[in-house]
Amino acid sequence: MSVTPTVSTLAELAELAGVSVATVSRSLAGNPVIAKATRDRIVALASEHGFKVNQAARNLRLGRTGAIGVVLPLGHEAEQHLSDPFFMSLLGPLADAIADRGHDLLLSRVIPANDRWLDAIVDAGRVDGVVVVGQSNQIDAIERVAARYRPIVVWGADMPDKTQITVGTDNVAGGRLAAEHLLAQGRRRLAFFGNIEVPEFAARYVGFQQALAASGSGQATLLPMHLTSEASYAAIEAYLSGHSSPDGIVAASDVIAMSALRALAAHGKRVPQDVSVVGYDDVVIAMHTTPPLTTVRQDVGRGAGVLVDLLFRRIEGADVQSVTMAPELILRGSA
Repeated sequence: MSVTPTVSTLAELAELAGVSVATVSRSLAGNPVIAKATRDRIVALASEHGFKVNQAARNLRLGRTGAIGVVLPLGHEAEQHLSDPFFMSLLGPLADAIADRGHDLLLSRVIPANDRWLDAIVDAGRVDGVVVVGQSNQIDAIERVAARYRPIVVWGADMPDKTQITVGTDNVAGGRLAAEHLLAQGRRRLAFFGNIEVPEFAARYVGFQQALAASGSGQATLLPMHLTSEASYAAIEAYLSGHSSPDGIVAASDVIAMSALRALAAHGKRVPQDVSVVGYDDVVIAMHTTPPLTTVRQDVGRGAGVLVDLLFRRIEGADVQSVTMAPELILRGSA
């Protein structure tokens, strides 16, 4: 019985594959510069011949850590948790995409105590690059670091006049979609629920206002509130106790929309017969509310892949551009 010979060096594997050592190294690292068919063939050969990369030695040689930082700054919302449904929906695909590149994920939830919190993360030497999830009220801190530290990308609102590379949904278009849908249903007393100090929520509110202005009819109410389910429910319940109910609500997030469903039910309002509700994000639980939540979908699966692709291209020294994805209105039972 023949025994498949083992391979112990990159040079031996390169000779076996008929390619250069550099091609083998890049293929095993998952570098997209190498054609996928070539990468797959070299990975298969390495497995067949028992070749294992000494990752620690490789990282030391390249000056790499083998880790990517994923940072959630909560300057505007100190009570928000990592278990927030939107965070969880994005973190899963992010972790998968980072693992596919042979890197570990180092997760940080940051309550900024000063404007140097991001400097401390990138200067600690613990990560090869950083994904910032949400700009919060930390635009200036992120921008200052992005001006000097290339391997950083941000999930958030596009900032054309800024250095930071962003990936996210067209939030203005998303807010407009939600309001237009309510107006098309004959709703005229509309309300926007959310904290517009958050850049993404502010953009959604702009789209909401654009739709009302274009319609030439309708009244608009802005109700600022915190993002947690407890705080948003309390704010909505208090509002409904002291004011007449709107007949259409655009919520800045699905969590806020779900709080609205609970508060409206507590006040005897039927959804959608009395009040229509549109959320934003399309988290997994949105389809399981009563009634199921009509919402504006952000394709976080695709977004996570784009974030990681742009980040690793930045790590390799490439110039990249921000990416803005189109939102999609998902029609269910609440509006």
